[in-house]
Amino acid sequence: PPPPPPPPPHTFYNDTATTEIYTLELSSAASDVYKRQDDPWSYIGYWGDHQIIYLQKLLELSRAFHPERLDELLHEPIFCYANVPYRIRPLPDLLKDPKSTVDFDEPLAERIDQRVAEMGADGKLILDDAGNVYQVNLLEKLLVPLLSKLSNLVVDGGIWMNTQRPEWNDANNALVGQGLSMVTLYYLRRYICFLQELLSANGRPSDVSVEVSEWLAETATALSHVRLLRDKGIIDAKDRYKALVELGTAASHYRERIYQQGSFSGKVSQKPGAIQSVLVDALALIDHSIDSNRRDDGLYHAYNLLDLQSDSLTIDTLYPMLEGQVAALSAGAVPPDEAVAVVEALFASDVYRPDQHSFLLYPDRSLPNFLEKNRIPVDQASSIPLLATMLTRDDRRIIEKDADGHLRFNADFANAGDLNNELESLRGDYGDDLETARGAILELYETVFNHQAFTGRSGGMFGFEGLGSIYWHMVSKLLLAVQENYFAALDNNADDSVCHQVGELYYRIRQGIGFNKTPAEYGAFPTDPYSHTPKHAGAKQPGMTGQVKEEVITRFGELGVRVSGGAVNFQPRLLRAREFVSEARQFRFLDVAGNWQEIDIPKDGLAYTWCQVPIIYHLSDAAGTSLTITWSDGKQQVIDELSLPVDISNELFRRSGRISQIIATFNPTLLFAE
Repeated sequence: PPPPPPPPPHTFYNDTATTEIYTLELSSAASDVYKRQDDPWSYIGYWGDHQIIYLQKLLELSRAFHPERLDELLHEPIFCYANVPYRIRPLPDLLKDPKSTVDFDEPLAERIDQRVAEMGADGKLILDDAGNVYQVNLLEKLLVPLLSKLSNLVVDGGIWMNTQRPEWNDANNALVGQGLSMVTLYYLRRYICFLQELLSANGRPSDVSVEVSEWLAETATALSHVRLLRDKGIIDAKDRYKALVELGTAASHYRERIYQQGSFSGKVSQKPGAIQSVLVDALALIDHSIDSNRRDDGLYHAYNLLDLQSDSLTIDTLYPMLEGQVAALSAGAVPPDEAVAVVEALFASDVYRPDQHSFLLYPDRSLPNFLEKNRIPVDQASSIPLLATMLTRDDRRIIEKDADGHLRFNADFANAGDLNNELESLRGDYGDDLETARGAILELYETVFNHQAFTGRSGGMFGFEGLGSIYWHMVSKLLLAVQENYFAALDNNADDSVCHQVGELYYRIRQGIGFNKTPAEYGAFPTDPYSHTPKHAGAKQPGMTGQVKEEVITRFGELGVRVSGGAVNFQPRLLRAREFVSEARQFRFLDVAGNWQEIDIPKDGLAYTWCQVPIIYHLSDAAGTSLTITWSDGKQQVIDELSLPVDISNELFRRSGRISQIIATFNPTLLFAE
């Protein structure tokens, strides 16, 4: 039998290039309703902000633990591309209707199915002319998501969400089409800064695909044009539109070539200088945009609204959101003293929920009741002659008067498109009067409903990621972002008072998280992870939420376990004295061989395992610091600092079993002063 039809286009949340380094994830609701059981592409779809920041954090970890590996991978052709049978439309179509931008290529999907039957899972990948998997290096794989995001850059606004998929917070999914994500732009800054460091340490040219090199060159030209305007300080609505079109055209050209060819035409040598030039210009525009999105209350915008005209582009703002502050603090654009101001502003804002000592996703607000909606001011309706005439004739196809005398738009209209179609049907009855009134009626419709600013269920529901809801994963992301700023302040030798303020704010945020609460306060067992807490009930949706991941990361940060250049450093500057035991006790742990062991923790000590090796902290009145390493053969080695050499660190990473335990001895003055 013929294959089933593709899912409706509006259910697919794709990214801006078919050949992305990461696949993208369908929203849970869409996947449940529309996923075809036999569709091998039903898993494709991933949130655009996560695509950048999760990849970025993995890259940072890789470089910290294995500093040479990424440099090698920049030149090794061992990566591939997924041949996703979804097609993003050309830029003119995106500009015309940014809410309907993706098509499913049924013939390509059938060819891929045939390839899978013939060669297995490799049939889902881009192949070369010889039928082998087309392979590229890491540099190219890192360039593609960067160029994809830059192709939708709106200066001063964010990254244009025009490809039918939301960001992480799909409670805002109605923003798709007219939404601009500052969240992704913040994370993109961190990504770009990392690429700058990576390329500066590796000056060798790399081979990249011809089409990617051309895309890079066109993007470089577009960025240089808008950078010149930015340096003159005169970016206006028309300049933003021109910049978006030029950047979007570069990506559109790339997609059209790949779609038409079905693969890449070859490779060329790419000098790092050309890439660095793109990174410098992009960073300048991103920093300019971040500065423009600092709110008067000290917070940062998370999402903005795009208003596209025929040759201009204006930006409207929305209310503050917690995820915007998390992303801004993670971007590296906020110096330590300003980070303090941002977090303090967050505590002073309507996002703070005092009864839970924590933060909502967005300020709570009262919604109009049902009958208060869809009311047209009489004077505005009367000012449009066509509507006045229709009311006189009792023609209810556009507006009508209810039993209480209120004017309302026809309830069958779901959006302005429905209204426009109905207006078109009136042409025979009202002739030229219709065209004279069309623009004013559509404008009145938007004034009444303000669809442009409708975010989705975040603006109309009270659970999950809705109004009045704490989303615990985002709170733990805030915790991690503030911890990152604390260590950045230490590394950059910021003023001691500023470092201490950041640390105090970190623990103030920590105090609002579950395990610090009683069951009555939390509404559940405080040690269990939960998704969210709505304002009308206790914690809801238990399970291994994303919060657990950030909690593990921040806990090791508190313990001071930091890795850099392949070496483990113990820097307990955020650890508090209250963590240490007041009496000697036993510590039970599972060793690398899978056996339960017990060791003694001395008074004023603390113990944990890392890579399944027990690590004991011991406070001493002596001024010096030391690490005592006990090897599996019973021998001990003492190092007069809190840093392990690379070779010993590797024994930890490999879980070789050669290290039995590590004791770190230091003075209490190294701890965080409460």
